[in-house]
Amino acid sequence: MTVPPRRRVALGAALVATLMAAGCGGSGSDDGTITLDLGLFGTFGFEEAGLYDEYMEMHPEIRIEEESVERSADYYRALQTRLAAGSGLADIQGIEIGFVADVAANHADAFVDFAARDNADEILGHYYDWKVEGATTSDGRVVGLGTDAGPEAMCFRRDLFEQAGLPTDRAELAQRWSTWEGYLELGRQYEASPTKPEGSAFLDSPASVFSAAVYQGQTAYDDEDGNPIPESSDGVATAWQHASTAAGEDMTANLIQFGDEWNSAFANGAFATISCPAWMLGYITGQAGDEGEGLWDVAPLPGGAGNWGGSWLGVTESSEHKEEAIALVEWLTAPEQQVRMFTEEQHFPSSQQAAEDPAVATATSDYFSGAPVGQIFAESAAALRFTPIGPYDTQIQEAFTNALSTVAEGTGPDDAFQAALDEIEQVVGG
Repeated sequence: MTVPPRRRVALGAALVATLMAAGCGGSGSDDGTITLDLGLFGTFGFEEAGLYDEYMEMHPEIRIEEESVERSADYYRALQTRLAAGSGLADIQGIEIGFVADVAANHADAFVDFAARDNADEILGHYYDWKVEGATTSDGRVVGLGTDAGPEAMCFRRDLFEQAGLPTDRAELAQRWSTWEGYLELGRQYEASPTKPEGSAFLDSPASVFSAAVYQGQTAYDDEDGNPIPESSDGVATAWQHASTAAGEDMTANLIQFGDEWNSAFANGAFATISCPAWMLGYITGQAGDEGEGLWDVAPLPGGAGNWGGSWLGVTESSEHKEEAIALVEWLTAPEQQVRMFTEEQHFPSSQQAAEDPAVATATSDYFSGAPVGQIFAESAAALRFTPIGPYDTQIQEAFTNALSTVAEGTGPDDAFQAALDEIEQVVGG
């Protein structure tokens, strides 16, 4: 039997709403095949890595259809509406790190509890503990299985460092910027160098420092119950101190991350460093192009381990083919497939077993000057610990990073910090 092809469509917000109203759950057909729908965002990479085709070859009774919304914010607004309505859900829904706390706190009943499965030890035991904890409710339900993760490092331009007279040896840099204070001191040296490339800054944005450092505290934006505590968090206080120093001392290009100018800056040398989750390697490669090969390098993140990004796959309780959907999610997220997602799509595993596989652990990158990327990111992932997250983390972080841009433009750090807190209060309701 020939399996009908899957479909993958980048959907706009209006089309998302139309599909939401119509419903997009899996279905059966007259020839006995079962269609499993995946509602995702961005590029999860399963199709690109050939995993859907392989699974359908192994299971000819299954047809996989993926619908992907380009922007995760558009995707989640539509998903929240579907969850509230109790209809229109796909068999499998992607859950991004910025949304998982809301799902766990407010919508867990809509998703299969993987902790209650007979093989829970097998399907959860290969993950890093912090990955499982991120999708675990207060009463122990696990609403999704992890796909990728975003352990962080620091990417830097070797050529710009050389021109400014800074060291380029990864081991030396790791030692000199083992703390954020050391990183900022190197930034001062870069900015003061008479041979620094004209028009370049030490880092892309104060957000690079803040977004990485905030999760190195005991708390980031929330307490253990998921309640926002930005004004008293040790992670926020320390991250603000370092990021506002970088902004106030003109070490940053003050670019808006993911904006057009920021994208162009990867190729034109507008900045020399950027905090760099594993997935950023592919982003840099795409933006800098072939001309960037050998100019970039990777070293460990200042201040210790950090994580930016990562997702889960959840199976909806409303699925007409729940057991088949569970089996697909378990297979897509198994260690063997996570290894392939790294080697073929550069998505770093959230599975510790996969990260310790030689294909990941010994991986190097020719584009990034031969950097031992598998080792660097695996060490970061292994050192991570779970930091409480809440449903407003994305908005809180945006308020702080926007305020840091005003510091770079001359606003005093204390005034900018208070402005961020005022904005956050409006978002979270005081």
